[in-house]
Amino acid sequence: MMRFTELPTPCFIVDEKRLVKNLAVLRDVAERTGAKILLAQKAFSMFAVYPLLREYLAGTTASGLYEARLGHEEFGGETHVYSPAYPEAEFQELLHYADHIVFNSFTQWKTYGNFARVAGKSCGLRVNPECSTQPAEHAIYDPCGPYSRLGITMENFQPELLAGIDGLHFHTLCEQNADDLERTVAAFEDRFGESLYGMKWLNLGGGHHITRDDYDVETLVKCVCRLRDKYGVQIYLEPGEAVVLNAGYLVSTVLETMHNGKDIAILDTSAACHMPDVLEMPYRPPVWRSGEAGKKAFTYLLAGRSCLAGDVIGEYSFDTRLLTGDQIVFEDMALYTMVKTNTFNGMPLPLIALRRADGTDEVVRTFGYEDFKRRLS
Repeated sequence: MMRFTELPTPCFIVDEKRLVKNLAVLRDVAERTGAKILLAQKAFSMFAVYPLLREYLAGTTASGLYEARLGHEEFGGETHVYSPAYPEAEFQELLHYADHIVFNSFTQWKTYGNFARVAGKSCGLRVNPECSTQPAEHAIYDPCGPYSRLGITMENFQPELLAGIDGLHFHTLCEQNADDLERTVAAFEDRFGESLYGMKWLNLGGGHHITRDDYDVETLVKCVCRLRDKYGVQIYLEPGEAVVLNAGYLVSTVLETMHNGKDIAILDTSAACHMPDVLEMPYRPPVWRSGEAGKKAFTYLLAGRSCLAGDVIGEYSFDTRLLTGDQIVFEDMALYTMVKTNTFNGMPLPLIALRRADGTDEVVRTFGYEDFKRRLS
């Protein structure tokens, strides 16, 4: 098999040209609708490319103090933050970094809202439209599912406490198209639309797969423009995956092959440590120059090198036998990977690199023993 890179593996590589392709699509949507598009840092926080991203996007969103600080310090523009609940010890520091603060309940709003307003922050509430649009296999990512703690339901909504609230926020999608957004918007308007009149903004959250080839951009544009004009509000979108979709790789090396009922290839990477969504979601990453099991001449079960028996990525087939030293390239590995890596088993973290437009790979960050040790006592 051909070598994909000369860098040591495992390594994450983000492709600058593919990144710019996605960003151009997002900027076009923003220009056509007047919407402000923000990077959801929970999916991608490679701040080495923030100077490039800020040429196209209006700012960042954060899920807590550290992401808010990173966005404020490294990206600039607007910094938005939402958390299901804010720790009292962190909230005052958060006021130094965030421009928009979204509360998950009226209790949180009553507790912290005055501090935020005095500090000049724009305050909003996350609501739950109670409109599930995701398939059952994505239940772990469904904020509208049963017993959800994410957002205020209509039953718990208190319009009499909206004084000082500038906007509403909902986030219900995951890797979905614009038809699911339309369904969600209809449910949102039915429950909360009347409360939006007189407010300043509406945040449609993330999960919009805008840069996917089959995404219905025109429906998104129409939906955003209609909401903007009907309620007279600034619309925000906060994609994470759409920013870096298909723009990253995780390159690994075959350490050994073996046979136990099936041919198995043990890699120098790990699903458990380097791409947890493979186990959590579950998610099957595409592999460069491979096919489904049985489609090509040689099928292997690709597995990580941790002690976890279930550290298995999946079955893939190849044109030739895998040999020790061959590189396996997992595609679409920029999103929800670097932000989720861990050092279970003392596993080294992959280095992070940027593939420049001229095809050269530039190392951005390496990790070593001290990174592992500093996380422990």
